[in-house]
Parts: sequence; structure tokens; C-alpha cells
Amino acid sequence: MARLFGTDGVRGLANGELTPELAMAVAASAARVLAAHDRSHRPVAVVGRDPRASGEMLDAAVVAGLASAGADVRRVGVLPTPAVAHLVADVGADLGVMISASHNPMPDNGIKLFADGGHKLPDGIEDEIEKGLHVNGTRPTGAEVGRVAELDDALDRYVDHLLGAAPQRLDGLRVVVDCANGAATFAAPEAYRRAGADVVAINAEPDGVNINDACGSTHLDSLQAAVVEHRADLGIAHDGDADRCLAVNSAGEAVDGDEILAVLALAMAKSGELVDQTVVATVMSNLGLHLAMREHGLQLRTTAVGDRYVLDELRAGGYSLGGEQSGHLVLPAHATTGDGLLTALRLMGAVAASGKPLAELAGVMRRLPQVLVNVRVADKDAVVESRLVRSAVDDVEGELGEQGRVLLRPSGTEQLVRVMVEAPDQETAQVAADRLAGVVSSAS
Repeated sequence: MARLFGTDGVRGLANGELTPELAMAVAASAARVLAAHDRSHRPVAVVGRDPRASGEMLDAAVVAGLASAGADVRRVGVLPTPAVAHLVADVGADLGVMISASHNPMPDNGIKLFADGGHKLPDGIEDEIEKGLHVNGTRPTGAEVGRVAELDDALDRYVDHLLGAAPQRLDGLRVVVDCANGAATFAAPEAYRRAGADVVAINAEPDGVNINDACGSTHLDSLQAAVVEHRADLGIAHDGDADRCLAVNSAGEAVDGDEILAVLALAMAKSGELVDQTVVATVMSNLGLHLAMREHGLQLRTTAVGDRYVLDELRAGGYSLGGEQSGHLVLPAHATTGDGLLTALRLMGAVAASGKPLAELAGVMRRLPQVLVNVRVADKDAVVESRLVRSAVDDVEGELGEQGRVLLRPSGTEQLVRVMVEAPDQETAQVAADRLAGVVSSAS
């Protein structure tokens, strides 16, 4: 059977693959597993959600599951994923549950789990929780059943935390924020206004079905138009659960996660916050980021694709900044997971502190054209390791030299090989990618 947990919790069609019964069982098992290490007190769980309609149903199921396992529940309502992670640590809870499918369309939903301290779970703990779904143990009764209460000051606690991590007041800065009709709707405008910015909020009227609907970090068109219309200094785009942040400069041009990473890296190096002058990114980050970091004397360490691998590397090396091209950035000194609002505050702080427009700051990095071709094969691992394919990759890498890059990566879920080529111009990248894709196909 397929593993229940994916790269970021349990996710699927709400009331389809992800039923209330499953949500209740996952929550109950998580409470038993995550609280097992310390039986000196009743376990406490923080539960939040994004505003999609099915979240109400799944919230009820999750809360019931936790209470049935003897956990006291603190409900925080609609808040970003990183807010739930922060609040787990802030109230000393044993676990946290975020009900969200992030940037997925409305019919989907998901369950993200956090251990004490607000940290994401390692694979082994997820496997233990999954095994626990099939164990019928003794349930608490009477006074041992968990109690449920609202954490009424959850939003204020989270915003206060963000402002404490913001390096600079934003007075005089006008920003348009696209809340994706999602979890950032209340928190993002509040945080940015309290930091001093003049805030124009768009896509901030969630109705349960419009989350991520042609808006947010996966659809920048409306934000780009709004930034120009309101003559803003920049725009910020969040995804459905607000753990990501992309930006738009004053001319309405997109600024991706690699460029944001570059801006923050230089700002943190200047302020002395960048540990070992090192930034962590995934292998999919644009070569332009590598070249920019090298030019400014900074080191770039790369990991496999996925924020959990970035987090692992950050913890292992004690580094202070990492992220992905998608806008999922992590600053471990202030957050245990990606936080789109924290990223935005740090980015706007860099603009305010420098007095330079975002376009100029992001110009430290030149994005090289990147072409990605997916090739369906019979055995992805065998193809990637074949002598014919490796020889072809070596040839292309030799031709591109330091001004280009080749990455062959087997898909994690399908029999596909992903061929990615970066080069100084689009035509060179496309020709090289097509050529390698042909070799990959013939080696299948």
C-alpha cells in the first residue's frame, strides 16, 4: 500500500480520500505517539486551519480525535501554517495540527503535523503514527477525556512574534498583499500595517471556495496589475496556508524565491546574521543564484528538492537562511518552518533599510533561462544511471561550462525522468534539454 504521508503531511480530496474518519484517526494516533515520551501531564494540541469550506468539517474531526486520545485542544481558527508551528512552541503544546492543502485547489485539503517546539515530523514518526491507525487501544473516559478551548489571542501572539523578528520599520512603504483568499487574510495585513507599511490587501475575502482561485503565489497576474495601479513600492503574494512568499517589484515584474533568497542573504551578511556566510537551497534553484552568491563571497549549499531537506541541512550546519525557488524560505533563528509573512517582513525591511527599490536589490541575481522536460520511461532509476545518459550529460555540461547547468532527476511519484537545463539564453537551454530528453527516451 502507498504511504499515507506525503512530502508535507496527509493530503487529498476532502471527503474523498481525506475523510473525517481518517482525519479523526490520524489526530488520535498523533496525540498518542507524540505525547508518549512524557506522561507527566495531559497532552496539549494546537489546531488551526485555512478557510476552505472542508476545513470546518475536518477541524471538527481532528478536534474530536485529539480529545478522544486524552489531549486538551487549543483551537486558533484561520491562521497561517507557520502561526500554528509558532504557537505550539509559544504555549508549550505537545503537538500542532494545521488543516490545509496549501496551494492546492479548494476541493483538496490536508493535515500537517508539528511536534513539540513546532518542528515538522521526521519520516519515522509519521510511520509510527500511520501504524497507530490500526491499533485499538484503551481510550480515556470520564475526566480523562480531552477538553477543548479557543486560544483567543492567537493572532496577536503570532503578529507580536513576527514584529519581534522584523529588522526594520516599514514607514513610508506602500505594499499590495495578495492573501490568496487563504490563511494570510487576517494576519498578513495586520502584521504589515503594524510594522508601519501602507497596506493594500487584495484577494482577502475568503468564502470557503475561492482560496487559491486565480490568485496568490501561483497566479501573480492580479497582484502585478494592482501594484502598478496603486503605485506601490512592491507586492507580496502568499499561498493558501501562507508558508510561502513571492514578490512583485514596482514595475509589476515577478521576483521569485531565488531572488528573495539572494536579497536576504546579502542583507543578513551585512548585518552579521548569516552564519558561516552560507545559504541553503535545493538543486532546483537557478544557476543565477549560485553565480550571485559566489560573486559576493557567499557559500551556497544544495539539497534534494523539498523544504524538509532544506530544514535538515539548516539544522545540521547551524545555518541561518535557506529556501526554495517557490518562495518557501526558512530563517531558523525565528521560525521552525517556512513562514511567508516573516519572509515578506524581512524582504520589505531590506528595501526600507537600503532605500533602494526591490528591482535594484533583486538585480543582484540574473535568472538564467531554465528549461524542464519530463520524459516518461519504463525504469526511471535505471535510465538515470545508464552509461549512455551519463555520457550525454557530460557532453552537454562540457559545452555549457560554468555558464550553464544540467540536472537529471527521477520523479518521486511517477516513472518520469525530469531533464532540466540552464544556459545563458533560452534557445541554447531548449536545444540542450531536447537533445538530452531524446537520449533519455532512447535509453528507456
